[in-house]
Amino acid sequence: MKKNLLLLFFLSCLCQVHGQVLSVVPSGALIACGEDKVLIIDPNKGNDTTAIIWSWSVHEAKAYLPERYQKLLVPFDECKPIDDNTKILLTSSGGATCILDIESRKIEFYAHTPMAHSADIIPGGFIAVANSTHPHGNSLEIYHRSKPEELILKDTLYSGHGVVWHPQKERLFVLGFNDIRCYKIKQGNDGIDLQLDYTDTLPDDGGHDLSQVDLYRFLITTHQHVFIYDIDKREFTPFDKLDLPHVKSINYSPHSDHLVYTKAEESWWTFNIYLRNPDKTVHLPFLKLYKVRVVAF
Repeated sequence: MKKNLLLLFFLSCLCQVHGQVLSVVPSGALIACGEDKVLIIDPNKGNDTTAIIWSWSVHEAKAYLPERYQKLLVPFDECKPIDDNTKILLTSSGGATCILDIESRKIEFYAHTPMAHSADIIPGGFIAVANSTHPHGNSLEIYHRSKPEELILKDTLYSGHGVVWHPQKERLFVLGFNDIRCYKIKQGNDGIDLQLDYTDTLPDDGGHDLSQVDLYRFLITTHQHVFIYDIDKREFTPFDKLDLPHVKSINYSPHSDHLVYTKAEESWWTFNIYLRNPDKTVHLPFLKLYKVRVVAF
């Protein structure tokens, strides 16, 4: 009975936010994903469902996608804001990557990407996707936003879990099970090409999340720890703000000392988003959350 009442309460909340039109994710908001849903959260509004200001679920995409994507897009495991925070780049370990427009609520790109765990946008309209352990995965794949489902390039990458384009260095950083790779991207009249620049071995197995801190540093999570990776020195040091096992996503601003993360607490998922400086926990017991991203740190 208690579970049913909770579900009814959540559905009523979704009905309220569903009618709210957003054209851009507000500064300071969180984008969270898990199972078949994507949420935009304002942590200043509350520490539970009252903080949800926008939501979207896979069933809304039936009119824009082939039917098989209803399964391929579950569960979501990445939710990055792109295009000046007007769209969300989503991946699913169910086997898909897509771009969701926030205002229209429509899917603008989709591709079948086996066991996808992360993606990022590359200049020129390209999309890089990191695929984890799957017979057709374990790869880095490149697509173009104008060509749904058309694979352009593929490289082997065991247990691909993270990918970030570094605009200042014009390099693509990719996280695998026990290494981080740096790729040069070459574009010309014939399309795009990948050139491996270098590879560094992680200090701990199980590379999981990769996020940029500033021009010179990334955060990397593994099975047991969280590390700072200095891009120029190519060195790893323990992250003194957080050292926990099974951190699924992490976001940190050195300017404000603001930290936002999720960690596996119920098998691979959690019902909580953790914030530090200020300290707060957003508890969402209706959804198996995986990752959270922060907009305009």
